[in-house]
Amino acid sequence: MQALIPLGAVVTLAGLALLLWCIVKVARARRAKLSDEALRSTLQATIPYNLAALCLSAIGLMMVAVGILLG
Repeated sequence: MQALIPLGAVVTLAGLALLLWCIVKVARARRAKLSDEALRSTLQATIPYNLAALCLSAIGLMMVAVGILLG
C-alpha cells in the first residue's frame, strides 16, 4: 500500500496539469476577442476536460489519503 501514495500524487499532479491547460485555453480564447458564439463554443468544448481534471485530482487525493491510512 505504500505505492499508493506516490501513485496518488502523480494522478493528482496530472489532474492539476490538465486544469492549468483548461485555464490557459480559456484565457487565450478570451484574449483573442472572439465573437460571443465562438467563445461560447470554446468554453463548451473545454468543460468536459475541466470536469475530468477535477475528478482526476480528487481521485488522486483520495488515493493519497487511503495510502496514508493503510500505510
